[in-house]
Amino acid sequence: MKNSQRMIKLLKQYKIAEAALYVLLGCVLFVALMSNVKPNEVNVKMLSISKNTVHSPITIEDKVTTEKKRREAEQSVEDQYTYRGEYKQNRVDIVNSVFDAVKEVQDEATNEPLAEGEVREFLTIDEKLEKLKKKLPSDLTKSLKDKVLIELLNAGSDQLDVARYSTVTAVNTIMSKHIKINEVNGFKDRIQPELNNANVTSDLKEAIVVLGKYAVVANYFYDPVTTKERKQMERDAVEPVYILQGQILVKEGDTITREIYEQLKLVGLLDDGKSLQPFVGLFILVVILVYFVQHQFDIFLKRRTEGKPYVLAYALIVALVILIMKTISFFQTIEFTGLGFVVPVALGAMLVKLMIGDRFVFITSMIFSICGSVIFNEGVTTLNYTVAVYYLLSSWSVSVFLREKQKRTMILQAGMFVSILNVAVLSAILLIRNANFSPFEVGMYLLMAAASGIVSSVLTLGVLPYLESGLRLVSSMKLMELASPNHPLLRKILLEAPGTYHHSIMVANLSEAACEAVGANGLLARVGAYYHDIGKTLRPHFFIENQMGIRNPHDNLTPEQSRDIIIAHVSEGVKLLERHKIPKEIVDIAAQHHGTTLLKYFYYKAIQQNDEAYTEDMFRYPGPKASTKEAAIVGIADSVEAAVRSLNAPTPEQIEQLVARIIKDRLQDEQFSNCDLTFRELAIVKKILCEMLKGTFHSRIQYPEMKKEQVK
Repeated sequence: MKNSQRMIKLLKQYKIAEAALYVLLGCVLFVALMSNVKPNEVNVKMLSISKNTVHSPITIEDKVTTEKKRREAEQSVEDQYTYRGEYKQNRVDIVNSVFDAVKEVQDEATNEPLAEGEVREFLTIDEKLEKLKKKLPSDLTKSLKDKVLIELLNAGSDQLDVARYSTVTAVNTIMSKHIKINEVNGFKDRIQPELNNANVTSDLKEAIVVLGKYAVVANYFYDPVTTKERKQMERDAVEPVYILQGQILVKEGDTITREIYEQLKLVGLLDDGKSLQPFVGLFILVVILVYFVQHQFDIFLKRRTEGKPYVLAYALIVALVILIMKTISFFQTIEFTGLGFVVPVALGAMLVKLMIGDRFVFITSMIFSICGSVIFNEGVTTLNYTVAVYYLLSSWSVSVFLREKQKRTMILQAGMFVSILNVAVLSAILLIRNANFSPFEVGMYLLMAAASGIVSSVLTLGVLPYLESGLRLVSSMKLMELASPNHPLLRKILLEAPGTYHHSIMVANLSEAACEAVGANGLLARVGAYYHDIGKTLRPHFFIENQMGIRNPHDNLTPEQSRDIIIAHVSEGVKLLERHKIPKEIVDIAAQHHGTTLLKYFYYKAIQQNDEAYTEDMFRYPGPKASTKEAAIVGIADSVEAAVRSLNAPTPEQIEQLVARIIKDRLQDEQFSNCDLTFRELAIVKKILCEMLKGTFHSRIQYPEMKKEQVK
């Protein structure tokens, strides 16, 4: 009960520490990007002098300027008028109708028939005038004075024809012009010059001048509908005015005019409320990224019980790359904005893949891509999509190029491939942008892209050992170093316990094959098997594989003494491994490969001496039981290899029965209760072990001994 409560307490503490690391990772990302999304601090007053040059942080429509330009476009449109051509003919017809009426009155006065016996009496001028007025429209007679009509009535036929022709011609000429309402009087005054050359009497000329002026009216009228349509057309033709991202709003030393002040306010540089928006957006973005990381680790750590600081390692790796990225960004200038291409982002992807796993490379690439696009945003709060694509493909390519993780030379090779990819990706981006770069700029960009991959691999080789030793995490590289026959502890086993060394090699071969068959870490199992019996080097001759024909020293010891010596090889091996700072994964395999199994030989020997004095618990290994698949499989392989070796020319059937019995005994003894081996996986382990043991202990041809006589 106490142990379970303690485990729950430790689990809660681990979860709290893990959550704290996620928060810390989020804080690192937020702080690193905060200065790049922070709007320019502008503390200015209208009509003051700007202390520095201010750029627009965003692209936004300047609605005030747009409306101003549209009003100017409207005002530039003149009033639209419509020319009424029919008015000319109408006024000419009026003039003709006047002369026709005068002619009719004159004819009527001359040709009126007389009754028999009557004497012709001539009409007076007033009577003629009265008749003429009846023939003309009332508005015309009201407009023309009687004097004008009388002069027309008194004119002779020839004079009247000349007057008609001159007046009609003058009216036709004047009415052909565009005459606005406010210009009528001016055009009326043009009648007299037009009639100056008319060959009529002066009185008649004055009369026809008055008639001509009457005939001249406005024929060019204001058209409100057309004017409105034209104004709207000109207004719509004005494109919206935008304040572009990065545009200089005010230069250092310039006066803050009202227009500049409004622009600063529009882009949010004077609005405290808007200045918080970038930080809110950044916070949301960081939370999303950290959530994705946490989700990946939930899946990754679900079946891992060793409690390794994977989250801490991941946070340190990401923080390291972000720190390098941020430091390099401090040296970037407006004149040269390509410094971000030299950042070794593949470094983080390589470290993550080597120390944690390939499944985290993509989310790491996404983090570097987004952070890089913000950090190298050329001085304005936006994403640099060129850097984003470049970082994403550069770091993600590690999954393709870093395939063989057990060889350090593969890191350098992967760095070379990443460099080639960087150059290709950057070349493609520059071509797509179709910008005018000088040959020097292009050369510098591509050189930095190539250097990024090489530097990433070199830094990976330099940083990896420190992370491994500091965090006690075992990478494939570290395991390969431990597997080297030149390692001091392996040389110690070889020289001091050669039988144990050979046994460990066999167990390593069996364990690696079985682990890889069930999806466990085969390399870890191999290296763990190399060191699992390191404790036997302290008393090698007490173990049968090292006795080499000498008498078994256990024959002279009590079962308790033999038990203590045999069991001690586990605890003493653990101490020896810890003293040499061997990774915990290897130490755990050495400590757990026997679990709490029973020393059957010495237990049975003891109860033969005194059946009631001994119990099984007195002859069991102290444990702990295997907590990982690798430790459990190494324990099975250890027992199986030793048991099969004790058989004399074992048959395949005997090997299968022996392996099955050993696995069954361990299963019934609950030796797998702390690890996640399934029955299906145990069946696979059994199959692999049997196949390998059959190949090792196959039947051999018995060569007959030749007699000395036959030799002679």
